[in-house]
Amino acid sequence: MPLERIEEIAAKIGIKENELIPYGRYKAKVSLDIFKRVGKKKDGKLILVTTINPTFDGEGKTTITIGLAQALAKLGKKVCLAIREPSIGPVMGIKGGGTGGGKCQVLPSEDINLHFTGDMHAISIAHNLLSALLDNHIFHGDKFHIDPRYIVWPRVIDMNDRNLRNVVVGLGGPKDGVPRQDRFSITAASEIMAIICLSQSMEELKERLAKIIVAYSYDEEPITAKQLKAVGAMAALLKDVIMPNLVQTTEGVPAFVHGGPFANIAHGTSSLIAAKLGLKLADYFVTEAGFGTDLGAEKFFNIVCRYDIKPDVVVLVVSLKALKWHGGMSLEDARKGRKNMRALKKGLENLEKHIENIQMFGLPLVIALNRFAMDKDEEIDVVEKFAQKHNIPFAVAEVYSQGGEGGIELAGKVINTIYNQKPNFNFLYDLDLSVKEKIEIIAKRIYGAGRIVYSLVAEDDIRIIDKLGLNGLPICMAKTPYSLTDDPAIRGRPKNFKITIKEIRISAGAGFLVPITGKITTMPGLPAKPAAEKIDVDKKGNIIGIE
Repeated sequence: MPLERIEEIAAKIGIKENELIPYGRYKAKVSLDIFKRVGKKKDGKLILVTTINPTFDGEGKTTITIGLAQALAKLGKKVCLAIREPSIGPVMGIKGGGTGGGKCQVLPSEDINLHFTGDMHAISIAHNLLSALLDNHIFHGDKFHIDPRYIVWPRVIDMNDRNLRNVVVGLGGPKDGVPRQDRFSITAASEIMAIICLSQSMEELKERLAKIIVAYSYDEEPITAKQLKAVGAMAALLKDVIMPNLVQTTEGVPAFVHGGPFANIAHGTSSLIAAKLGLKLADYFVTEAGFGTDLGAEKFFNIVCRYDIKPDVVVLVVSLKALKWHGGMSLEDARKGRKNMRALKKGLENLEKHIENIQMFGLPLVIALNRFAMDKDEEIDVVEKFAQKHNIPFAVAEVYSQGGEGGIELAGKVINTIYNQKPNFNFLYDLDLSVKEKIEIIAKRIYGAGRIVYSLVAEDDIRIIDKLGLNGLPICMAKTPYSLTDDPAIRGRPKNFKITIKEIRISAGAGFLVPITGKITTMPGLPAKPAAEKIDVDKKGNIIGIE
């Protein structure tokens, strides 16, 4: 099916041509001036898609998000969706493409997976500008008396490169800077990425940028982007980034692809601007939260929903592969679809915990089983009976192979749930609780932990947070997505385990605190066989190999 021009896609949800900034024929940014026209319209229904703890392959959450939107469109509903922009690092690494799959993709997929509209590049440059201004300030006399041991602003690059996790900069000689230890994070982990995704105007963007803490003086005074006079130039680099990107799905459904924070090291959802615009333009707005309910969904509820937004229903994606893996089957056997009823039933414990997590927030849910070709009916029946036992609507989704048509059952049950089960949303914790109290509520109630251990570094971080008066911020846990624990090797539903808090990073501009657990890192590495090895350009100039 040929792509429709972006003006035609925009018209489906009432975006006017003068509100578009086209990037070629099939992608565009949407001017924030549109809110002057649609800002008072009644919001549509918000559908959040999440999953259980996934395997290393992922469970097709993005594919289900796109497929559900296409199914709603087939039912005659006015619908749009929003997903995160893929990071080039994982595209070249273990994940491959991040635009869905099969008959449920956002297009043009190669553009979106690579440079798209330049947002990732602009965020990287704005971030590294602040790094450069910081080191330049030190080189030219350092009037703030910065303690080089407490420079907390890394550099970033949109690539998985473990060799950059710890580096030394400023080597060479007196004219080459002041030597110090530094580190790199991946661009998706940049606080600026989170700021873009939580800002609702250019004015708010600049206010948040000004609050970024880059270092501390010898007297433990925070040094901010405002003090380094970086805010104006950073905002200039980001002026287009804040505008949401509009594209289309394989079936011509309007889709926003905007922002790309990871859910294991950031808050893991598309931009607040895209969500609020989608709710004004469509009757049904579908979006995803990265990884499982223990990460992206929890952060959506406890961070994003504090900005006057809340889901009407949650779709919990599950696969037989993941359930059997959580039940003890090897990932290789689970990938092959080998039958193991014992492992499947044992793996349902993980699903059960994620159900409880959603219900903890007072939200109705629908279970969507993402069906793969090797799945067997008798195994699917086990999951359906489990859902029936818990009185939860269940649907088999075959959107990868059938597109929107394969999601009609799911769409019907989502609509039925929206109109028959009213949400009674509540936050998991009050912001005025102490930092430790908030962390422990998340770890014990969402993960099932029994004990939280704080390193000496984390204890000192809490002291500084209290001193700066930032203890009222929400918590954005950095944790492995593959387990309810902070150890990716522990599957299923463990109970009363230990969570270790290594440090707590302050994202004052984004407006949250980031406790680092276990062995989590903000700079991923490439696997033994990176996806980059398969990517090429054919004789016609087409990019191939991104899956």
